[in-house]
Amino acid sequence: MEDARAREACPRVIGVTRHRGWIAAVLGALVLLGIGVFVWMPPSGPAPTPTPAPSAAPAAPRPILQAVGPKLTSNQTSQPLALYGENLVPGLRLVLGAPLSREVPLTVVDARHGYARLPPDLKLPEGTFQADVQLSLAATGPRPTGTARLTLVNDAAFPDLMAMALSPDGRTLFVASPPTDTVFALDVESGRVEAMAVGDGPSALATWKDASGHPWLGVAHQYGAELWLYALDAPERKARVVPAPSGAWGLEVDGAKGVAFVAEHLRDTVHALALEDGREKWSAAVDPNPRAMARWNGLLAVGSLQTGQVVLLRQDDGRELAPVVPKPGVPIVGGTTEAFSAQVMGGKAPRALVASDRLKRLFMSSLGPNVGPNAQRMEVSANSGVAVLDLDRQEVVRHRGFGAGVTEGLALDDRAGLLYAADVGLGQVRVLDAKALVKSDAAAREAVLQTLPVLAPEGTPWIRPVEDLGTKGRAGLELHSGPRSLALSPDGRTLYVLNRFTGTVAVVDASEARAGKARVTRQWPVVDVRSREQRRLGQVLYFSDVGRTGMSCDACHIEGHTGGVFFEKTRPMRIYRSTTALGSRDTPPYFTPASTRSIAETVETVGGRNRYHNPDPLPSEVEALALYTSLLPTAPNPYRGEDGAPLETVTLPDGRAGHPVKGLALFEGKARCMACHPTPLFTLDQDPSTRGQYQDVGTPIALPLRLEQQQLVAGAAPPSLVGTWDVWPLLTSATAGYTVQEDRLVVGSRFPLRTLLETPGLTHGAAQELTAEERDDLLAYLLTL
Repeated sequence: MEDARAREACPRVIGVTRHRGWIAAVLGALVLLGIGVFVWMPPSGPAPTPTPAPSAAPAAPRPILQAVGPKLTSNQTSQPLALYGENLVPGLRLVLGAPLSREVPLTVVDARHGYARLPPDLKLPEGTFQADVQLSLAATGPRPTGTARLTLVNDAAFPDLMAMALSPDGRTLFVASPPTDTVFALDVESGRVEAMAVGDGPSALATWKDASGHPWLGVAHQYGAELWLYALDAPERKARVVPAPSGAWGLEVDGAKGVAFVAEHLRDTVHALALEDGREKWSAAVDPNPRAMARWNGLLAVGSLQTGQVVLLRQDDGRELAPVVPKPGVPIVGGTTEAFSAQVMGGKAPRALVASDRLKRLFMSSLGPNVGPNAQRMEVSANSGVAVLDLDRQEVVRHRGFGAGVTEGLALDDRAGLLYAADVGLGQVRVLDAKALVKSDAAAREAVLQTLPVLAPEGTPWIRPVEDLGTKGRAGLELHSGPRSLALSPDGRTLYVLNRFTGTVAVVDASEARAGKARVTRQWPVVDVRSREQRRLGQVLYFSDVGRTGMSCDACHIEGHTGGVFFEKTRPMRIYRSTTALGSRDTPPYFTPASTRSIAETVETVGGRNRYHNPDPLPSEVEALALYTSLLPTAPNPYRGEDGAPLETVTLPDGRAGHPVKGLALFEGKARCMACHPTPLFTLDQDPSTRGQYQDVGTPIALPLRLEQQQLVAGAAPPSLVGTWDVWPLLTSATAGYTVQEDRLVVGSRFPLRTLLETPGLTHGAAQELTAEERDDLLAYLLTL
């Protein structure tokens, strides 16, 4: 038994012995080779205390979304957004809640600033004016927290007929609706309407014949950097697209020379483009917000909506000549401002321009010469009408005022010597003797041959009961039509009237217009606008002159935007700039000093005042007008990239360059801007707890024009800086932009932000402590807001 166990154990002992021998041999060989070997021996003492495992790294902080700016935007086109929060990191996504339910990338600049761009195809449910969308963040890492609210206006479903052009053969009218990205082709004989494919925001139209006699249609765009060209004698309407500046508001074409002139408001320039390929022949800086243009005798006249001047450019090279603007002493014939010619301080926005080769004059529609401070304290200087301009002498010859309404589109029958003027505020078309307008003041007084009402189609909803209109000196039911643009047939016998509020084109028999017998024969529907009734009624109220006083919301705030300056507001009575209403919903109170605390209170107060309380607005009118005004968003910022973030380098309007990200650091640090202009809307008025603070930061109180007739009261509310890139002039006093020369206002700077930062003696933040390079960076950042 023992022998058996001994034999069983023997192989194990031998194996172990052999294994140990092999290890010893290997170790010996390693020693011979000179390789050190450490041999571990079990410790003889007590076991050591185990080393604790390293602690886990602290969890990354959760990204927090706190605010978005702007808070109001549109689905009309792609829109950039700025997001503010804490612990923001690359890789985050912006979540658009119901009813959009989408995600878009977020570009993070630093832990507190991110940017995104809304896509251009955001659709809202049919029939909705707006949607309140909840924003949040999504990430693959720590779960973000926080939300923000964004109001998205359903402009993509709000047709708005803004421009019209007639084909050279007189058979087809082309009508543009920028919000819906549509140009309609209307056959004037049958009334058949065809929707044409165009780019993003068709905003200006022109028709012409080229040097070979072929007819063309050109479509410039507000958001797309394209000029669409249609050969109208081709078998099908298919556009040839050439590059062009975006932001277009005006288009004028010299067909014989193959040149298109495009006026754009993003950089406030006019570009001369070769129609063949879009090649730029020249570009010229002009006054802010150029729109109306007309060609005459080698010159291009360009009207500025914000300065009230007409800039003259040479068509061949773009060289600028002296501007044409009303000056003190300009004759005013008719209307409420006739006795105040000597107190004229400048012009008001040119809304349309048309040239007469036979009379060698230019006709301009506007609200008349801008009357400044006067001893009589007359503050209602709106006197809608038509002015005569002599471009050879570069002067305004006279203004024929109508005393009521808002004159918009013009059409000239040069052979017959007849000028037609559309009044969007009253719903009328005036027929004028063009020769009489040019001849003399006395003849101009008798120049109105006929005032033709353009009635709205049957079934149009009214702003108030029928019996309230057309009585006691008030405008009639025709105010619901909204004549915007005019086009005259080649033989001059038919006038076409584009009605903005009803979506129709009125056909006018003008064969007996000189005898005062023009008449509306029919109306062709272009697009149905009645499904958005309340907002459409608000639009009618915004543009109409119910009390026939010459005043409307649009008279001072053109298309919701700025309109230069005016002398009024009772107390304190001085020269004020006309502020923008775009995006103003979130920044009450309004006026200086504050007098209204909401959009609704403002439209009720101002609406009644504009009409001289004849009559006061009904609650339903207040509701509709407040809705329309509250849905006016700021324009998309052109200084943002495709991802919505600021461009790395921005070329400033005066040719210098700056870096927005560096400017952001200065804005929040050394320049000390945040105290009065905090994010996200960059005004203290964005928050009820800080609203209505009127401060004196050393900026000029008033323009130094007849100061003895102005009431000088220090202090102003810090305005929102969102959209400042498109605002001229700046400051409540308008002293950043305008200056005084002799006894009138002139444009001192087309880049008022530079004036604001560099005027000596101002205590506006710490701008005076910045270097020249730092000021450029700060300006670059301000342009991206």
